[in-house]
Amino acid sequence: MGIISWIIIGALAGWIASMITGKNSEMGAGANIVVGVIGGVIGGLVMNLLGGVGVTGFNIWSLCVAVIGAVILLWIIKAIKKAT
Repeated sequence: MGIISWIIIGALAGWIASMITGKNSEMGAGANIVVGVIGGVIGGLVMNLLGGVGVTGFNIWSLCVAVIGAVILLWIIKAIKKAT
């Protein structure tokens, strides 16, 4: 996947994850892209640990994996903020 594909998947995944976790009003486009790209990495790791396939390219499966990872990332950030 090229850099443009990562940015597009990251933006979509970050936006969907922020909608799921209720953080949409707090996040801008840049934050959505960063959360989505990092979420793609986290989602790929989680899927590999579960025996599945991670991010495979510019497709719906990769978007789903990135959304799962982004939601996990946002939950971790929320838990850290709550603890401090």
